[in-house]
Amino acid sequence: MKTFRNKKASHNYYFISELEAGIVLTGTEIKSIRQGKINFKDSFAKIKNGEVWLHNLHISQYEMGTHSNHEPERVRKLLLNKREIKKLQKNVDEKGMSLVPKSLYINEKGLVKISLALAKGKNVHDKRDVLQKKDIQREMDRRNNAKY
Repeated sequence: MKTFRNKKASHNYYFISELEAGIVLTGTEIKSIRQGKINFKDSFAKIKNGEVWLHNLHISQYEMGTHSNHEPERVRKLLLNKREIKKLQKNVDEKGMSLVPKSLYINEKGLVKISLALAKGKNVHDKRDVLQKKDIQREMDRRNNAKY
């Protein structure tokens, strides 16, 4: 199972909850994903008219594609049931949270699934604290490994 992670999202957001969604793709898009030509930079999801849409997910054009090749940053529909969409809509509207793609993967059946996270943005000082803690932990690990 191939998995592609949005590394920048964990740096910029606190994840509150997570759910799995299907994604509507064209034939050339799935071929590009299997080649690993995907970029999450600045991607997000929006709820519009009771449907969830994924914006700014860059899937490079398929090299062997013809005139029917896809647009790299087109808006893609996510497949969720109405109950999940209503719950997400409530959290986004009332609590000011964001919908951020956390990872994208191909499951055992060959279908592309996206892990969508309900997230709250981090402040600058929160990001600094996390980086400082990581540096301290890394330094402690180096010292522990140097003893042996």
